[in-house]
Amino acid sequence: MFLSVFDLFKIGIGPSSSHTMGPMVAAGRFLDRLRVTPFHPKALRARLHGSLALTGVGHASDRAVILGLAGFLPETFDAAAAEAALSEIRRLAQIEVEGIGPLRFDPERDLVMDFGPALPGHANGMVLQALDAQGDLLFEETYYSVGGGFVLTAAELAAGQSGQGPKGPKVPYPFEKAAQMLEMAKASGLSIAQLKRANELALRSAAELDAGLLRIWQVMRDCMDRGLEGEGILPGGLKVRRRAKGIHQALLAERGLNVTAPHIINDWISLYGMAVNEENAAGGQVVTAPTNGAAGVVPAVIRYWLDHVPGASEARVGEFLLTAAAIGGLCKHNASISGAECGCQAEVGSAAAMAAAGLCAVLGGTPEQVENAAEIALEHHLGMTCDPVAGLVQVPCIERNGLGAIKAVSAASLALRGDGQHLVSLDACIETMRQTGRDMDSRYKETSLGGLAVNIPEC
Repeated sequence: MFLSVFDLFKIGIGPSSSHTMGPMVAAGRFLDRLRVTPFHPKALRARLHGSLALTGVGHASDRAVILGLAGFLPETFDAAAAEAALSEIRRLAQIEVEGIGPLRFDPERDLVMDFGPALPGHANGMVLQALDAQGDLLFEETYYSVGGGFVLTAAELAAGQSGQGPKGPKVPYPFEKAAQMLEMAKASGLSIAQLKRANELALRSAAELDAGLLRIWQVMRDCMDRGLEGEGILPGGLKVRRRAKGIHQALLAERGLNVTAPHIINDWISLYGMAVNEENAAGGQVVTAPTNGAAGVVPAVIRYWLDHVPGASEARVGEFLLTAAAIGGLCKHNASISGAECGCQAEVGSAAAMAAAGLCAVLGGTPEQVENAAEIALEHHLGMTCDPVAGLVQVPCIERNGLGAIKAVSAASLALRGDGQHLVSLDACIETMRQTGRDMDSRYKETSLGGLAVNIPEC
């Protein structure tokens, strides 16, 4: 199994990797298919099902589909151009598709939120159609957004693909389980980051890898910095106030005071995670880590390490990210990183495991201690539901990232106090997450039909 670090850490837009980025990517893939068909379509139609319909407006899934059909992609998204395009599409009731021409598309009529049963393959399903001048069907494709921005057609899902495309290149250390990863590390004398780096170099040059890792961290840090300066009310109707800037200013004012309590470091860690996810909730540029809903955990822990831990160096951020990606790949391959599949344990839980492993590694942990850190962090997120109020990635998502980062730091610290020996393995913990997600009621898996979503007044 090989899942690249750049599959786990994608640069895109908020508020959701599965509900915003995924539908946009699916629409782009549909256009690519349409361009090579023998048909001459005159109109487009889209239907969202399951969780994509139930929380679609709150996650901006409707906008994402329209913009994807208009040629926009998450990694190159231009907000100003997108708003102009949306306005023009609504005014003309048509989309100008590169390589095909103008196609009839009225968002009010041709984009349908189907609140009936979900499609059989996955909770996040959508059907895209091309029609002739009379409105008869010429071509259609079913897509599933399976978490973290990964998209599969119905045929790809049925064939057992996981979203990262073909099986990929032959790599020197193809581990599918944490136990295999540890055996390879022991036999080779390499760290987990070094194993992962060797695998990545089967696909790209060292210079490309290092530049890509640097860009990931730069986008993460820029997102966090914007979040620390952002003010006002987040979009969506809940009237959630952005708090990161106020908390940051208060913490800066307390620096150097002898009265500051030791536990205030938790406020710094939480602040970093909240800043990222407030920016995500506002629709800003963000890095999936491994999802948008959990995007704040990994960068928060990196920022804590760099700004508050003596001896930390940005030169080792790549090592942190590679270690984290190894753990994230195991979570995705053997369970899920999708809230619609397994609840928030799969999103913030996986993110916390990734961050704990990365921090443990750069603090000098052995591969066994790194695996232990990831297990501790994930174990104590097991059973966590995904119940966003009003379908928005705001409550409880923003604070949950801050608390997930704190758990990650604690898990890394606890693992470093041991020798790597522990009762519950990471593999067992990931399998438990998969089973728990399978048994979890659908109301608690990103549908906003249970939990906090039905017990908090939307006002």
